[in-house]
Amino acid sequence: MISANNVTLRFGKRALFEDVNIKFTPGNCYGLIGANGAGKSTFLKILSGEIEPTKGEIALTPGERISFLKQDHFQYDDYNVMDTVIMGNARLYEIMKLKEEIYAKENFTEEDGIKASELEDEFATMNGWDAEVDAATLLNGLGIETELHLKYMKELTGPEKVKVLLAQALFGNPDVLLLDEPTNHLDLAAINWLEEFLIDFENIIIVVSHDRYFLNKVCTQIADIDYSKIQLYAGNYDFWYESSQLIIKQMKESNRKKEEKIKELQEFIQRFSANASKSKQATSRKRALEKIELDEIKPSSRKYPYIDFKPNRDIGNEVLTVENLSKTIDGVKVIDNISFIVNSGDKIAFVGSDELAKTTLFRILAGELEPDSGSFKWGVTTSNSYFPKDNTLEFDNELNIVDWLMQYSEEKDITYVRGFLGRMLFSGDEALKKVNVLSGGEKVRCLLSKLMISGANVLIMDEPTNHLDMESITALNNGMIKFNGVILFSSQDHQIVQTTANRIMEFTETGLIDKQTTYDEYLMSDENASKRQIYSV
Repeated sequence: MISANNVTLRFGKRALFEDVNIKFTPGNCYGLIGANGAGKSTFLKILSGEIEPTKGEIALTPGERISFLKQDHFQYDDYNVMDTVIMGNARLYEIMKLKEEIYAKENFTEEDGIKASELEDEFATMNGWDAEVDAATLLNGLGIETELHLKYMKELTGPEKVKVLLAQALFGNPDVLLLDEPTNHLDLAAINWLEEFLIDFENIIIVVSHDRYFLNKVCTQIADIDYSKIQLYAGNYDFWYESSQLIIKQMKESNRKKEEKIKELQEFIQRFSANASKSKQATSRKRALEKIELDEIKPSSRKYPYIDFKPNRDIGNEVLTVENLSKTIDGVKVIDNISFIVNSGDKIAFVGSDELAKTTLFRILAGELEPDSGSFKWGVTTSNSYFPKDNTLEFDNELNIVDWLMQYSEEKDITYVRGFLGRMLFSGDEALKKVNVLSGGEKVRCLLSKLMISGANVLIMDEPTNHLDMESITALNNGMIKFNGVILFSSQDHQIVQTTANRIMEFTETGLIDKQTTYDEYLMSDENASKRQIYSV
């Protein structure tokens, strides 16, 4: 068990947490949620001991071990993959190295023998003989092939390092598992494997994630950070959302009834307080009035943008025709002779691990790249707006947000433009910030403002949820569902793909798969049967 007892953390006069009391018990997976800046990652660091609270303490059951998913991809570059995973249990790794040093001695003394025997006993108690097998199982499960297990970390790609660090956190059956955005950069098979691992995990899990589908799948409880406090809710993310909204609704209804009662009592008192025959009743009602207290309903610190894509004109039946399109980049054929037709009403999700192919196709359709061969033709009634995955060039200037968005508006009216920015939480002086100093999430909200103000009836969106908080992702999801035009998009957010797309396309080694279906149905189809088994070891 791990608990926070009267934990307060202050930065100057600002309290990030104030007298937080919460207990985490075995057998539960807690989803730690809250608005950007609420302190989710900071609270994990407090639990892990990396940050000391200003006041209060973290209590961990004696003898129990905490494992924390590390995000430093370069920390282990000089170690091989297998050792990096086993380092997840620091004491076990230390014993292994101490044993190696002792057995490597040329002059092996009696004292060395006693020490080695003690280490062997502790090693066996910690199931040390199974360490490499257990590490290999985790690595294989996450898609790190056996031939990589003895390579140095610096030889791996970024996504491969992410998987190894996740395997490190999971290694050795920790008593408390702290995971900060564990699904970042994971492919579908690895996410599925991780979900099943966490569902079967019997100890304590505390996870921060922006993936609502993931939280729904693995969480048994939600720990909600709001106004420097943490409130526990039983159930997964969707249950938390429904419960929190229901509580607010009930409090508002209760206050409405109380206000009606207050008005009724006040009218009686005002009418009969001077009437001798009714004075006792008036006095009684005064006492009753004094006892009525309205519930304090604090507005949440969460801020939901309002995303509403409205096309300026209806789209016709002919939207887009792609014929025999090919493109080679750096000597690699990224797109190979693909053809498809986009129809009115299509919302097409491009899924799968080949991110370069998806991005290249989107850039070609948006007019940023020329194909090597083949052609594409937009319908005469179409207008498109493009959301790029890499937005560096978009914001490489000295413009403020208002002037930046004004470039893309047909109506050159500052009030009109500020209206779109206000929907995306850029109000007042916030809208005058220079775009080259914006955070990743702020830049994404600017790009979504650009899509809204464009009035396009075709949206091309390449990973639009990157850098967004949960509230913005929810707003984007709703906006995509409501949009009555055509969308071509890619997204790592399972829920957005499942609730938005009515057609799925995937680049594979044998060509482009094109199915008129939902995402979940596609994942269960024959085409994906082999993928579901890839990392089942």
